[in-house]
Amino acid sequence: MAASRNRVSRYLTDSRPHEPVLRPLSNFYREEFVKCQRCLDAQREFYSARAFSEVEQALTKVMAQLDRLCAKADADQVVSRLLQQFDTVARLSAWSDPRHTH
Repeated sequence: MAASRNRVSRYLTDSRPHEPVLRPLSNFYREEFVKCQRCLDAQREFYSARAFSEVEQALTKVMAQLDRLCAKADADQVVSRLLQQFDTVARLSAWSDPRHTH
């Protein structure tokens, strides 16, 4: 009995960080933002250095905050809107192969 109580108390006081349940959602969105980043990078020559730098900084900032954004109740709406805004600049949807769209 003492051994099982010891295991339970160790479990309850375990201070190691556990992977949040929302991690798969933020990973999914992170992959989408990486696609935008790659698409934007492929079009670098069409943007001024300043414009490219500003968009790149914004992408980096959003990707750094994805875990926090995905923890919000309206995460899907907020992050989807951000993706749409970056898509307007990067035109990722225009580069997509329609045969692979579900």
